[in-house]
Amino acid sequence: MSPPPPPLGRARKRDAQLFDPALCDAELVDVRTQFTQGRWSKARSLLVGTGDDWDRRGHRVVVLAETPAATAWAREWLLAEPESADAATLLACAAVFAALRRKGTPAAAEEACRRAAALLPADPTPWLGLLLLSRAFGTEEEFSRHFDQVRARHREHHHAHHLMVARLAERTPASGHDPLHEVYDFAAWAAEESPADSPLAVLPVIAHAERYRVLAATHGHTFGNAAQHWSGRRARQVLRSAFDWWLEWEREDHPRNRVDLNFLAHAKLCEGRPAEAAALFQRIGSHATPAPWSYPDLDPHKAFLAARRAALGTA
Repeated sequence: MSPPPPPLGRARKRDAQLFDPALCDAELVDVRTQFTQGRWSKARSLLVGTGDDWDRRGHRVVVLAETPAATAWAREWLLAEPESADAATLLACAAVFAALRRKGTPAAAEEACRRAAALLPADPTPWLGLLLLSRAFGTEEEFSRHFDQVRARHREHHHAHHLMVARLAERTPASGHDPLHEVYDFAAWAAEESPADSPLAVLPVIAHAERYRVLAATHGHTFGNAAQHWSGRRARQVLRSAFDWWLEWEREDHPRNRVDLNFLAHAKLCEGRPAEAAALFQRIGSHATPAPWSYPDLDPHKAFLAARRAALGTA
């Protein structure tokens, strides 16, 4: 006899953890809890300890900046330490998310990001804030310029490359399944320009998923016929290369590796390879990400659970 289902409250609590933006950064989860309560000293220590690990710094700043009252607590920190680049960067990114939620203005967020960038010129994180801002409010030229500023400071910046791929995928939606679309060329170029162990090796898979998002929104495709998008020769090559890279390198140390694993698991299911997807789901664990499970227009929670059941063969 199968065991009874868990109590509803416990299930909801477990499922709520699926889309935690902190992913597998346990230290960040602990610090975020204290930061939301106004105890910013732990956030200070966390960012100081992160140093110039730019991908990890960007990840941690973004997660903290998205929390409720982040603007108030970051401002209090900056008042206590007016020359702190960490406090200024956190406040700037909090202003970006306030603008995205229509609780602040893009102009104020841009000014805050530029002030933070001046305090620590080598840091790409304020420019990541500007990239997020221009993704929503800026022109193509502004977005590209901000991406170049991030890449000039960290050539393999994971989050920035994902944002660029998402933006490029949205160009010329009417062209349909074009294997020569510029988003594929950009992703291939970025992957080839990076070291062998760089997670950007998975970027061509991200490009295919983002392009599918755009095509589905434009042409009314459904998840059920997503295999069409993944059946071409180039798509098969991209998936094989990305999966082989994961088998060889498996960058568990990268702060955003679960983002890549979610995209790769999604793509493997679309390709019709549930056994390979199952191996990826085992690594993903509870660290699901809304994208790409929300593509084309799905409830990401239901879509992820259904996909995981399909891959793992669980009821």
